[in-house]
Amino acid sequence: MVRGLILAAVLFVSVPAEGGERSRAKRMQATAYCQSGTTASGTMTRPGIVAADPRVLPQGSLIRITAPVRGYSRTYRVEDTGGAVKGRIVDIYVHSCAVAKHFGRRIVDVHVLRLGPRLQLAEK
Repeated sequence: MVRGLILAAVLFVSVPAEGGERSRAKRMQATAYCQSGTTASGTMTRPGIVAADPRVLPQGSLIRITAPVRGYSRTYRVEDTGGAVKGRIVDIYVHSCAVAKHFGRRIVDVHVLRLGPRLQLAEK
């Protein structure tokens, strides 16, 4: 019985998410931004979106962030990029610049629920 439970747990943890990414948590840095407007994907900024480096988390990816701050642990969609968002960083959209400043820079766990499509650059 115990052996079967352990095997089931190992299989559950090692199942890749859509797109080949593992679904286990990745430690990343998180910041917050408040600049309203159009995102890189063409939608308007709103709660529930994040900016990320498209080489790490492509636009359209669905992620679950577990944050040490109350109110930020939830599911987000990657719809934006940014000049300062390079590597393993996610930038969470918030409605207020004071809230963004208070959030600062924190370590969070990011679970990839669904990986967005990786756009191929046209060959020259």
